[in-house]
Amino acid sequence: MSGNSIRDTFFEECEELLEALVEGLAAMEDPNHDPEVVNAVFRAVHSIKGGAGAFGLDRLVHFAHTFETVLDKVRSREMDVDEGLMHLFHRSGDVLTDLVEAARDEREPNGTTEAAVLEDLESHLGGADAEEEFSFDALTLDFGTPMEITPEERQFEIRFKPFRTLYDNGHEPLLLFDALAEIGTLEVKADLDALPAFDSFDPMDSVLSWTMTLSTAAEEDAVREVFEFVDGLCELTIGEAETPAPAAQPDPEPAVDVIAEADSAPKPADPAAEPVAQTASKEARGPKPTLRVDLDRVDRLINTVGELIINQAMISQRIEELDLPTAAQLSNELEAYKLLARDIQEGVMAIRAQPVKPLFQRMSRIVREASDATSKQARLVTMGDSTEVDKTVIERLSDPLTHMIRNAVDHGLETPEQREAAGKDPVGKIKLSAAHRSGSVFIEISDDGAGLDRKRILEKAIDKGLVAADAELTDQEIDNLLFLPGFSTAGSVSNLSGRGVGMDVVKNAVQALGGRVSITSTHGAGTTFTIVLPLTLAVMDGFIISVADQTMVIPIASILETIRPNAKDLHTIGTDSQVIRVRGSYVPVVNVSENLGLVPPERSGVGVLLLVSTETHGLTALKVEDIHDQRQVVIKSLESNYGAIQGVSAATILGDGKIALILDPDELVKLDPASVSPSLSLDTRMEPQHA
Repeated sequence: MSGNSIRDTFFEECEELLEALVEGLAAMEDPNHDPEVVNAVFRAVHSIKGGAGAFGLDRLVHFAHTFETVLDKVRSREMDVDEGLMHLFHRSGDVLTDLVEAARDEREPNGTTEAAVLEDLESHLGGADAEEEFSFDALTLDFGTPMEITPEERQFEIRFKPFRTLYDNGHEPLLLFDALAEIGTLEVKADLDALPAFDSFDPMDSVLSWTMTLSTAAEEDAVREVFEFVDGLCELTIGEAETPAPAAQPDPEPAVDVIAEADSAPKPADPAAEPVAQTASKEARGPKPTLRVDLDRVDRLINTVGELIINQAMISQRIEELDLPTAAQLSNELEAYKLLARDIQEGVMAIRAQPVKPLFQRMSRIVREASDATSKQARLVTMGDSTEVDKTVIERLSDPLTHMIRNAVDHGLETPEQREAAGKDPVGKIKLSAAHRSGSVFIEISDDGAGLDRKRILEKAIDKGLVAADAELTDQEIDNLLFLPGFSTAGSVSNLSGRGVGMDVVKNAVQALGGRVSITSTHGAGTTFTIVLPLTLAVMDGFIISVADQTMVIPIASILETIRPNAKDLHTIGTDSQVIRVRGSYVPVVNVSENLGLVPPERSGVGVLLLVSTETHGLTALKVEDIHDQRQVVIKSLESNYGAIQGVSAATILGDGKIALILDPDELVKLDPASVSPSLSLDTRMEPQHA
């Protein structure tokens, strides 16, 4: 493995460790948290420090060492966790993340923030602790408080001498020591008798061994389980001491007996040992081994599967043109081919699917920073963070989500004094949730603030000439003014954007992903932004439809039902608007061909209605000429290959090789100049005229 590959592996491990750190710190905020949570946080920081030391990242090592020293005082119950210390731990996690990213990108980190947090950490330590530095030279390790044997505990003497193959297989003695320390009180002493002279030292040899004393209430089988993954790779003896040994006394020989951190054990010369060992240990103990694959390879595989689906559609088209008997064996084989292609596609897409948890975790930091910048109090509550989304969606959603979270704190929440005066908790709540619904991913960002000031929004729009002074707009139309370029209700410039500043950028970013964003707000109760995204950006199921004699596709996930109405079921409102009665309610009818600027054929007749649920207009019936087939289609970006078209989200290639546009129901409804408001469409008391 090359040096760069080893380094890349280390930083990939750091990403996982930082995620575990954020998750653990969030759990620590619960006063009744499991003590193991603190151990997990400590181990995450500790592992980052160990790997950083192997690569000579001294700045990262120094900060991580100070951070874990304070954590160690918490886990040994020398220090209680209060709100101030918890805030410091979160800030320390942010700085640790910055230092890791700076080391990865080979850039200079923010020294001012680092120094301030480091000073706060050191203020929680005594002089000796604050000055103690991480070192690989200490050879006697203490994993806890001085050893005292209780009547329920037993004491084991462990002799451990690794073979060279143990290191070759990516194992690390330190992780074994950590595991032993979790089940009892552990003392470790290194045996240097086999250490050769310096001029004959081979760094690839395994010459060190360790003698350990473990005091634990666990059985001997539990002790042996710690070493089960290195069985055959070491010389190991475990025996129970007949009488408790006295407290360890300093070795009379000079030189190397000091009390140090658990990571002070000598490391293999190969710098790959630390990160690879972490991976090997984690995968061995975890239920699911993982394999890292370059994302470009996955993308190439997805593109190939897309071509396979197009090829399958083309073969189906050619066979249909042959007009074979319905019972022909070829048709059966083709159906099996179709199902196999779908299974392959679903399997490949599952490879790219990732939970939104890492993205949601990063938003905790955004809330903290925004709260500090605005002198407000806020906490983030996440739900559905295990919801899986395409990796590309997660990557491209980070910036718009960050902007919306900042706006929620800056202009969504009131000041603590205002909240208390309104009878609210002075600490505002930002809720971030994700869920799968109707074949799409719904992400909601909500706050429990004062809600949108629609009067002020309308006044600003009139002042800017965006809306006529005598315009009468619905609440939904006023809310949507926030998505106009450059629109802002902020009275003064602040460090953070006001609600609405840059919201057009947010909307464009979401639309570029094939999604949409909407707003709901209640005065005094808060505001919710809803982002609806496709599950995948590669393949989808759609209806093949005719619109003005052109073949198009509409996503099946957006269709509630299809209706082939009689002429008597349609009613006219005003001069040319139509509605259809569906189970006691009148639903507006939108003519797709007219909204796209196409001329419908004279023979179109009543056509077929597709009942869809839209974010802005509720239930709506889309009128098309006919439905031909249900088919899985490969999504091709229209904007990057041609340009944006209103009412159209993407394009695809059909079995006959022709290009078909993929329609966006929400945008089609917005294009309709005579679209009926939701309140009118649900009013069963109106009296429409028969067409």
